Amino acid sequence: MNRALPDVTLRVPTDEDAFAWHRIFADPEVMEFHGGRAAELSVYEELTARQRRHDAELGFCLWTMLGSEGEVLGFTGAQPWPHAWGPTGQIEIGWRLGRAHWGKGYVTAAARTTLERLRAAGVCDVVAMVDSRNERSIAVTRRLGMEFAQTHTSPASPLLAHRFQLAL
Repeated sequence: MNRALPDVTLRVPTDEDAFAWHRIFADPEVMEFHGGRAAELSVYEELTARQRRHDAELGFCLWTMLGSEGEVLGFTGAQPWPHAWGPTGQIEIGWRLGRAHWGKGYVTAAARTTLERLRAAGVCDVVAMVDSRNERSIAVTRRLGMEFAQTHTSPASPLLAHRFQLAL
């Protein structure tokens, strides 16, 4: 049975969103596959500034995800893969959602909007890098129609990352 996806709005991150992301991502469960704890506020300030540049230059970024009441839920969007290992030169779709909003379809809805925006921006294919233990995110890649492509090991840790891909 398919349930209706919730309404979600994606906007270019604002300066204030750095504070919201820092607060939302302070939850150890949210950060389980991202180092286990929130980064310093300055990291989110730099990240939101970088996303504004990506949107201006590329037409896409990691957008702030807003719920129906205008509350910040997390982010969903895409950016060039930012590391020297893995799918260098590729566009990566990604998401991170506050714990209170898990299991409600927000990420799938926002990721589908992201794919539409990427097509409109002329992106031909997209990858998702997902910790091999992160079943929730792997399920999202399946709902998006992405296919498993390869396993990577980060030079910073022995953990495995699965690369999923989708032609647009």
